[in-house]
Amino acid sequence: MSQTQHAATDAQSATAARAAMAAGHLTAVAYLEACLERIAASEGSVRAFAAIDLPAARRAAEAADRQGRPGLLGGIPVGVKDVIETAALMTGHGSPIWAGFRPRGDAASVALMRAGGGYVLGKTVTTEFASRHPGATANPWNLAHTPGGSSQGSAAGVAAGFFPVAFGTQTAGSILRPAAFCGVTGYKPSFGTIHRGGMKVMSENLDTIGAIGRCLADCALLVAAASGRGELPPGPAGSAPRIRVTPGPAAALLSQETRALLADVAARLSAAGATVVDARLPPAVLAAAEAQPIVMSGETAQALAWEFAEAAAQLSPGMRTNLAAGAALAPGVLDAARHMMAMAGAAYLDWMEGSDLVLTAAAPGEAPEGLGWTGDPACNVLWTALHGPCASLPAGFGPKGLPLGIQLVGRLGADAAFLEAAQWVEAKLRWPA
Repeated sequence: MSQTQHAATDAQSATAARAAMAAGHLTAVAYLEACLERIAASEGSVRAFAAIDLPAARRAAEAADRQGRPGLLGGIPVGVKDVIETAALMTGHGSPIWAGFRPRGDAASVALMRAGGGYVLGKTVTTEFASRHPGATANPWNLAHTPGGSSQGSAAGVAAGFFPVAFGTQTAGSILRPAAFCGVTGYKPSFGTIHRGGMKVMSENLDTIGAIGRCLADCALLVAAASGRGELPPGPAGSAPRIRVTPGPAAALLSQETRALLADVAARLSAAGATVVDARLPPAVLAAAEAQPIVMSGETAQALAWEFAEAAAQLSPGMRTNLAAGAALAPGVLDAARHMMAMAGAAYLDWMEGSDLVLTAAAPGEAPEGLGWTGDPACNVLWTALHGPCASLPAGFGPKGLPLGIQLVGRLGADAAFLEAAQWVEAKLRWPA
């Protein structure tokens, strides 16, 4: 564990901080100052922020204390991924093309977060247009390793204790994978739960705004505030869930330690009272994993048509290659992939009948060494394409001492039930041991 991660172990979760504020033991200003101390100590090496305005954050915390910290997030600082627009800070989308861009207003998600009592601490580093080409952010557990992507600054910032919760976005695995690599919690809600107005959307049929936090309750608070879904914050954990265990379509990529972790978690949950069965995914469901890259490629080419036409030299070589491939898709191929994804979603709901959760891997293994690659999203693409809620929970450590995560998956639109069941699992994991 790095010195950065040691410093973050004392960081309070958003839910714990809210409880302490309600009891009169903590103020929003004191909570912010603790975050700022960790930022001052470690941001120079972690590099989680694309932009930050400390005076504005202090004013927001002071205002929250004066107003009694109302709302689900009253007095809580939030990181905002830099593909989501903010009126007070620049939004650069991880690209030199948009350097210095200052939107006139907040994205819908940010406006609703503010209405829920939270405030923006800073913009977090994203890969180029939330795709593959990474920013400079390092993993707080080991600065020589990637934090994952594309929500790299959000995951690293939570892990380092810079803020308790942050917005992420996911097209393939951009919330769940970095959460797993950084030993924190990720929650991708059902597709469409949070409005994407003011987000730089890459894929109309995949992009989902979600949260990365210190626990499921923190993530649920942010998603509830940003979506107006007050029923989402989980209460006490529910009854033992019915769980299907599968390595998923990326089984061949899973490290030995990840396979062992899945087996161990399944055994622990079974011993705690869950109904746990090994399950095989049918071809009709697995088809979504084949369709997802086609949909992502074709729709990203559409989304970045202006950048490709007017500023191609400022795109990374990999992005230019991907956009050219997406633009070259034959007529009807994209529509066919979208249809395949929809049919797979229906087949998945049938397959899940009688179960509450799927338990699978959140990433193939530990975070890869180096900052030039954010890791393989193969463990997440299927579940993203199925549009249901997913969570990444820290559950163990690999041979290099870096975190390993598990992934839980539920049913489209059943997020409240999903969070209740996932919270039961979270309570049984007792991580770190």
